[in-house]
Amino acid sequence: MKKYQVVGIGNAVVDVITQSTDSFLTEMGIEKGIMQLVETERSEELFSAMDERVQTPGGSVANTIAGIGSLGLATGFIGRVRDDELGHFYADAMTREGIDFVNAPVAGGELPTSRSMIFVSPDGERSMNTYLGISAELGPDDVDESVAAGAEVVFLEGYLFDKDKGKDAFIRTARACRAAGGKAGIAISDPFCVERHRADFVNLIENELDFVIGNEAEIRSLYQDNDLEADLARVAAACPLVVCTRSGDGVSIIHKGERTDIPVNKIVPVDATGAGDQFAAGFLFGLVSGHDMATCGAMGNVCAAEVISHVGPRPEADMPALFAEHGLL
Repeated sequence: MKKYQVVGIGNAVVDVITQSTDSFLTEMGIEKGIMQLVETERSEELFSAMDERVQTPGGSVANTIAGIGSLGLATGFIGRVRDDELGHFYADAMTREGIDFVNAPVAGGELPTSRSMIFVSPDGERSMNTYLGISAELGPDDVDESVAAGAEVVFLEGYLFDKDKGKDAFIRTARACRAAGGKAGIAISDPFCVERHRADFVNLIENELDFVIGNEAEIRSLYQDNDLEADLARVAAACPLVVCTRSGDGVSIIHKGERTDIPVNKIVPVDATGAGDQFAAGFLFGLVSGHDMATCGAMGNVCAAEVISHVGPRPEADMPALFAEHGLL
């Protein structure tokens, strides 16, 4: 038996949340209701201005790994944080959740620990200011091949694909896992990232991976046929397992040429943050546990429905009990 059932590699971002007034947003020059990237000096200014802040470990694949851990699997996470206050907070918080945070905080790291500063207005709008920081500098030297080889599945975060060393880290992780008999897959993460690196993304999927998870826009961005069915067919021809989430229209899975469509019960979200991350958690739990594709998809849907029923990107319910309630365990 391997040490890990699932290991993720991705951005290690601290979500820093505080309540704010609209006048404060105006005073600080924060555009309400959107996510914008900020540089080091601006991030320090905003962080210092946050009163009564709440901090949680975040990042797309990190959220997925946390969800998988809540279902009882052995998990690890490959990320990069600095040896600073937020870096130690992140590493310690992941460890408390039972996740092996593989890399120690980097002493004298080139940039501060990544953080997303989220200002919540009285009307519930979230204004996000994300500083990519040291997390975006993750490269192949941060990948311990024994960790990847010790995983049944490794899951890669597409957001890290913007830098060559991020691509190299992905390939090193995937190859080490697959050479030891495991499976490697990716969360596409963002259609705009695909647009910036389409040829490399397609090459990775065709030659290095066993599965791909993405929403409709992300799947369509890969081959640009302007037809979801045509795009799905092309991705399925390149990769043994393709999972396409389609919001209220359900999930389409193509596994070794066999298609499974799973409907969803449409609900009004309290907070849609993390829906895709937790769908992936449920699906990968099912995959690693040996369930059929219909059950894997249903597990993903249950996890997504749970996380959008409350504020925050990680599960709050007893997930094994919730699976049992839905007849999935």
